[in-house]
Amino acid sequence: MTAPTADEPLILVADDVAANVELLADQLQILGFRTVAASDGPSALAACFDHRPDLCLLDVSMPAGDLGVPDRQTGFEVCRRIKRDPRTARIPVIFVTALNDTADRVKAIEAGGDDFLTKPHNRLVLGARVRSLLKLKGATDALEDSLRKLRELEKVRDDLMNMIVHDLKSPLTSVLATLEMVIDGDFGGVTEQQKGALTDAQDKSQELLALIDDLLQIARIEQNAITLKPQPVAPGEFLAELLHDWHMRLEAAGARASVEVAPDAPGFVADRALLRRVFSNLLQNALVHGSGAVTLRLTARRDPDGVLMTVADDGPGIPPEYHELIFRKFETVKLQTAPRVRGSGLGLAFCKLAVDAHGGRIWVQSVEGQGSQFHILLPLEPVPPSRG
Repeated sequence: MTAPTADEPLILVADDVAANVELLADQLQILGFRTVAASDGPSALAACFDHRPDLCLLDVSMPAGDLGVPDRQTGFEVCRRIKRDPRTARIPVIFVTALNDTADRVKAIEAGGDDFLTKPHNRLVLGARVRSLLKLKGATDALEDSLRKLRELEKVRDDLMNMIVHDLKSPLTSVLATLEMVIDGDFGGVTEQQKGALTDAQDKSQELLALIDDLLQIARIEQNAITLKPQPVAPGEFLAELLHDWHMRLEAAGARASVEVAPDAPGFVADRALLRRVFSNLLQNALVHGSGAVTLRLTARRDPDGVLMTVADDGPGIPPEYHELIFRKFETVKLQTAPRVRGSGLGLAFCKLAVDAHGGRIWVQSVEGQGSQFHILLPLEPVPPSRG
């Protein structure tokens, strides 16, 4: 028989009966595994943290030492501690014991055990279960490694994006100031045609500046570096003021808009400026994706969890499969029924982060070809979102 090589999986065998340890070790070595042994609870834990085995075989009844449990519960306590520590939490645990009642199996599961073998065990069954759990652990480790690398790449991308955005804002601000001076005639007279072209350039530059501000604000919210500036908000007054400020743009686009506020719609506390940008993004999306000439309806009413406000339109709508996707950064949806528009995929991502920062929720109800309703549910006072 060829001895297992150093790159074969390492199995911890913990049992207070030397004959049982020897038998399991021999069987595992025949199957091609390396082993390390322990004879009680404390030594099993020490071996697990020192050697980081690929799998643990634990007897349930062993001397508990200083673990603070009865000897009959030692294996369960060792498993709980293994699973509780991030360094060893993903190591599979198989209980190998003479105990065979339902209560013991329940305790094994509650302790975090992955499998259960009753003595006397069959060598082939032991091998099959060990290989199965090792294969599952290998897949889980590979997935975890891929997720870690993905997070690292996302951080590099976000850091690079933030650096570029910061570097863009200063020169763009100077461009806007220069355009304003030229339009105002500070460098001499301009014709109406020139003024129109300059005004268009100024509008586009303002849109770019708003995009940069969204990027910076998203980064601050994601890094928990934003501080809300809460103040009382009356739903009717807030929505009416919003439409008043958007009146010229709505009229130019041929859109119609109305406000409906239920009598019981409560006042609430929120960061007014941040909330205003949320609704402005929703209005802008409705105009852009609905070819401008849409009918908009802004509503507010009381909800058991606070206040529910909605921006509804009769535009092209959004298929259900995209309802979650559109709130992710840099994600856009192309529809056959919608006009071709270029978007950053940041507007709705910003909306979600801003609403989340208040402890609220935003979602969409829509069917392609039948318009969209974006709902914003806010608590009456900002609630710090839970970090899970």
